Amino acid sequence: MDLIIYSAGLPEHREIVRLALREHGRHAASPMSGVKSISWLDNVWAVGEAVKEGFDEVVMLNERGEVAECTSANIFAVKNEKILTPPLNSGCLEGVTRGFSWKSRQNPAYPSSSRRCVPKTSILLTKFFISSTNRNLISVGEIAGHKIPTPGPVCERLNDIFDAYVTEYVSRRLASAAR
Repeated sequence: MDLIIYSAGLPEHREIVRLALREHGRHAASPMSGVKSISWLDNVWAVGEAVKEGFDEVVMLNERGEVAECTSANIFAVKNEKILTPPLNSGCLEGVTRGFSWKSRQNPAYPSSSRRCVPKTSILLTKFFISSTNRNLISVGEIAGHKIPTPGPVCERLNDIFDAYVTEYVSRRLASAAR
């Protein structure tokens, strides 16, 4: 059974986001790494501080200085039309949209894999987008003050595929519930 309840409207988001970086935002070695819980204080604090500095979201680095995820979204790199995302051992949540976006067999045009990502060597060489179930896929235009090119057509195409998947999934679930 699927149940989605919102007690308030979802906040608006930009079409292209600006990301800050936070060192030690995730502890990949923790037994709670990858577990979604209601304890969001670290995430709320990090994004609140980033918003004060003019950013929209925060890339959380793990104790090894590797990219793990954002405070409420997974992060993906696009390099040479290939989709890359941090491995689960980085400390990121598996994420529904993450799983769909990079494992999707509906889009063989964009091969995908998980890969360790260190900001200093990756930011200027790659395009990025973030994903979350309530925001779909959003292009990244800046990370920690470094302007980067947006993934454009790759992100748009994956977003269209995700929208179609959600529409089909909800229709199927509604039809099943009506029986």
